[in-house]
Amino acid sequence: MWGVHVPSIKAHYVLDERLLAGALFATSVGSLLALLLAGRLIGRLGARKATVLAGWAFCLALALALLLPSVWVLGLVMVVFGAGQSVFDVAINTEGTALESMSGRAVLSGFHGMFSLGGMLGAGAAAAMLRAGVAPPVQLAGGAACVAVALFASSRGMLDVHPVSDTPQAHFAWPRGALLVIGLLTFLGMLAEGVMYSWSVLYVQQELHQPQQRAALAYVAFAGATALMRFAGDWVRARVAERTMLLAGPLLTAAAMSLVLLIAQPWMAMIGFALVGVGLATIVPILYNAATRIPGVSRAAAIASVSSIGYVGFMVGPPIIGGLAHATSLTVAMATQIVATVVLAIGSRAIKQGEPTALRPLSAGAVRV
Repeated sequence: MWGVHVPSIKAHYVLDERLLAGALFATSVGSLLALLLAGRLIGRLGARKATVLAGWAFCLALALALLLPSVWVLGLVMVVFGAGQSVFDVAINTEGTALESMSGRAVLSGFHGMFSLGGMLGAGAAAAMLRAGVAPPVQLAGGAACVAVALFASSRGMLDVHPVSDTPQAHFAWPRGALLVIGLLTFLGMLAEGVMYSWSVLYVQQELHQPQQRAALAYVAFAGATALMRFAGDWVRARVAERTMLLAGPLLTAAAMSLVLLIAQPWMAMIGFALVGVGLATIVPILYNAATRIPGVSRAAAIASVSSIGYVGFMVGPPIIGGLAHATSLTVAMATQIVATVVLAIGSRAIKQGEPTALRPLSAGAVRV
């Protein structure tokens, strides 16, 4: 829903691309600052409590996003929005990697598929409500309330306690060595995803001259394709080496986005954004899982460490794209994604060639501690 309503934020507060980039920058600042504490916070509260509290924080910020008196207050609320999102992400990815480790089954990509499915359904619902004339502030407030309730209900199924390692593990780790390499690749992957989340709807609306509700469908195509590929991603990971997937996915993304920008037609945006989703789908799940295999660091700390660099992608991405769009055009700025994914494909060689993950049934006993 947030991605669809970036144009609503732009219109409501009368922002140009540079000021809109500033609001998105505030979100990234909140994300990065919270990541410095995420490992310790989750270690103290547990993944379940951290998930609920962080989720409620970003729901509240989302509900207020179109109800504020000025863009300066919006900036403060966006800091909370980003902080809540980042702690939430680390908590649920910590849970996912714990389940994967305990069961011996590749499941993390499927969990990320649910994230993309939520993105597709949220964008689709927002497009339908725009067509029906529902005011954007009502959409965001209502959506945030529904998510907050569902979040509390579903969190009751999370693990009470995560398994404890026999060796001492740090709950905070500065990115260095292998973690730094994985973090830099995550930076590129999240920058590429951030382009889609924050700018894809505005691109179709502004550059291809489509109404907002139709532009939202291009985002639905991206999120839907991402979800489908992530659901298939665990099956693929069981058969294809992770480094091979990290090479093929970014190259597909770069090729698809190049076609979108060169052809510059709504139908190509639909097809191209779907292919971008397929290409990006498994990158972050693979990198997160690779980070949790670094010895001597807890899962939460490993994910927080690489995420702290990855979220810089979201931090750097908005001002770069906003500045380029202000100076040239949004079409030129969107090409940033092509550069990021080509460099990611080249850098994938730094990931150690891993064996495909064997699939086994996920038994009830495997997840109880």
